[in-house]
Amino acid sequence: MSIAKVFIANRGEIACRIIRSCRALDIKTVAVFSEADADALHVSEASHSLEIGPAPVAKSYLNQDALLMALRVSGADAVHPGYGFLAENAGFAAAVENMGRIWIGPQPQTIEAMGDKERAREIARAAGIPVVPGSRRFSPGDTAGLAATGEEVGYPLLVKAAAGGGGIGMRLVDDPENLQAQVETTQSLAERSFGDGTVYLERFIAHARHIEVQVFGFGDGRGVHYFDRDCSVQRRFQKVVEEAPAPGLAAETRASLCAAALALVAHVNYRGAGTVEFIYDRQAEVFYFLEMNTRIQVEHAVTEMITGADLVAAQIELAAGNLVLPEQGDISTDGHAIECRIYAERPEKKFLPSPGELKRFDFPEESAGLRIDTGLRQGDRITPYYDPMIAKVITRGQNRKDAIAHMVQALDEIEIEGVSTNLEFLGQVLRDRVFCEDLATTRYVDEGSYRLEASGVS
Repeated sequence: MSIAKVFIANRGEIACRIIRSCRALDIKTVAVFSEADADALHVSEASHSLEIGPAPVAKSYLNQDALLMALRVSGADAVHPGYGFLAENAGFAAAVENMGRIWIGPQPQTIEAMGDKERAREIARAAGIPVVPGSRRFSPGDTAGLAATGEEVGYPLLVKAAAGGGGIGMRLVDDPENLQAQVETTQSLAERSFGDGTVYLERFIAHARHIEVQVFGFGDGRGVHYFDRDCSVQRRFQKVVEEAPAPGLAAETRASLCAAALALVAHVNYRGAGTVEFIYDRQAEVFYFLEMNTRIQVEHAVTEMITGADLVAAQIELAAGNLVLPEQGDISTDGHAIECRIYAERPEKKFLPSPGELKRFDFPEESAGLRIDTGLRQGDRITPYYDPMIAKVITRGQNRKDAIAHMVQALDEIEIEGVSTNLEFLGQVLRDRVFCEDLATTRYVDEGSYRLEASGVS
């Protein structure tokens, strides 16, 4: 089996990232684009490109019929879904395989099983992994016994979309009086974002770190891990600063986290790159399974920086049957890496997006210790149709202190004009005592030990 051309069912930064690995493997690429993305960087970088519809995602990047029609005429052998959009849609993966194309990702049945976050919890329990206490599912219109269930789970709690990943479709509820409204709001958002409005309740752990393990399964119960990451600095339950390895973990805790992640890989015969996410209770010093993302992660770059791996290339090589399967003992880490996500947004306005034209877009030159992942250029527009992430900046140092210092310097050298950004916010975080002393929890941004000064568009 061979792959000569990859169809990329995505856009922006991750599409450009996939193109980079395909070039290194001498594989041609097909980009897809909406009307709003006709002049996008990923379109010009790909070997070929095809338009799939109007700007709204429901009519383009989430339009399975349009994507499958484009795939049919593209001549591509395989599909890489990236992250977001249809990356964790089992029906789309199955449709790709039914067309005789290679799906670069886990088996559709695995995506379906692990993509349903409540069902994934049951699978994790069966694999012997501790799970955060939670509830049954509540479908849209179903709120029977909701109040009693909330009391049983305990406050504060999270309302979470069963079909969603990341911070989309997640609400924190401190007061029982707000539970019904937040459940209904989350159901509506989940229906629009994922096509499934089912939610469940999960206990919220206040003094928590968000730690995840990068895994790579071979589809037969075997697999390896590429160690761990800390993703505790979040806003609106979405990560903005990630680092690898997770700092300050006891050796036995790190080993237990990685072993638990591989137990799940074995239990579901996982194939390809994936991430097993955990909540670590700082006070009790115990961890719980949170979810599994059956795709490449936004933050995979920090893992690549400390391991030297190309996880996207490994995905493609495995799908083509050409991957020389790595041994766990051959995977090691070197130094420490940090990733900052730069967004067009207003931190002082609760991180509201800030669309507009990138009138200036200057970044420092990449090096062995500095990587810039982006899908944008000067003159491009940040539109209201898609996620407002501008770029990912990744730095590596011999230790955490060096990586932080390198990141602070890199952020100070970036110049972006035309839209408001979170650059100042990121600089404050990187200089803050709580972050530097590795004391941040998932509530760090909400608690705010730094100041957010209002600033207008440059």
